[in-house]
Amino acid sequence: MAAAKKDNLLRSKDVAHILDLPPDDVIYLARKGKLRGVKEGKYWKFRLRDVTYYQKRAAKD
Repeated sequence: MAAAKKDNLLRSKDVAHILDLPPDDVIYLARKGKLRGVKEGKYWKFRLRDVTYYQKRAAKD
């Protein structure tokens, strides 16, 4: 994920809006490795394609 441009990364609150989850749940999913993300300082960042992949996987379960 290091090659991703910073302007293409979403914040946890943006991902929370997309997934209709609280931001704390998005961070929990990232910490558990269920949603791919990267921690930059004290903030989590996510690629849209990783969020979309998570949505598709979650829909199957």
